[in-house]
Amino acid sequence: MKICKVVGNITTSLQEPIYDGVKIMIVQPLGPDQKPQGETFLSCDFVQAGPGDLVLVETEGNAARQLFNNQNAPVHSVIVGIVDEVRMEMKK
Repeated sequence: MKICKVVGNITTSLQEPIYDGVKIMIVQPLGPDQKPQGETFLSCDFVQAGPGDLVLVETEGNAARQLFNNQNAPVHSVIVGIVDEVRMEMKK
């Protein structure tokens, strides 16, 4: 699972039927300092996230397919939560 920031969304005129009614968002992975880390990627939204939201993204394909209830769904990642707050404690 990764913490990411939603940076945009996409719309399509033609898509696989499995995606009907599912928002597809562009997310940016964040490091521990909440700065961008790595490349953006697409993720299916199951929690009504929007641009600017910090979100939890599951990037393990099997977990993503379970949310679609279809083991053959062509899905790589899903947004499974909106982050309200991040707290980190440094060990001494």
